[in-house]
Amino acid sequence: MSIAQSFLGEWDHEVESTKKMLAAVPDGHAEFKPAEKSMTMGRLAVHVCELPDWAAVTLLQPELDFAKFEYKPPAYTTAADNVAQFEKKAAAARAIIAAASDATYMENWTMRQGDQVFMTMPKVAVLRSFVFNHMIHHRAQLGVYLRMKGVKVPGMYGPSADESM
Repeated sequence: MSIAQSFLGEWDHEVESTKKMLAAVPDGHAEFKPAEKSMTMGRLAVHVCELPDWAAVTLLQPELDFAKFEYKPPAYTTAADNVAQFEKKAAAARAIIAAASDATYMENWTMRQGDQVFMTMPKVAVLRSFVFNHMIHHRAQLGVYLRMKGVKVPGMYGPSADESM
């Protein structure tokens, strides 16, 4: 089994779980944030929606240099729009994950800001931490936001407390 094949089942599961979480974001609460330093719920949802794009950044490039990276986050619109965008991005990421060779997965990848290097790791480790775990982390944050707004939180690895009642 190739490295790519070993990722695909997990990718599919995490994508389905993430779609449930994005769909649960209540329209009209995009500006909610639990603390001053926190992202708004809308910004966090958009960030989660965009994370599949990082599969291409990881597997198709040797590095990410924030000094050369111009980014303006899109505005939150609706949960339905976010889910639709996420599905497109996740499908594109899946194709990139599937197409990468074992040799590509073992190449080093660097994250930097000009001369300051934040990390250099094999792409296989970057995909796991920077893409998969990053998506799971922010999806969990979104679950906390939902709980704080009294929204039923969908289960990710079986029923949630809200679904089992």
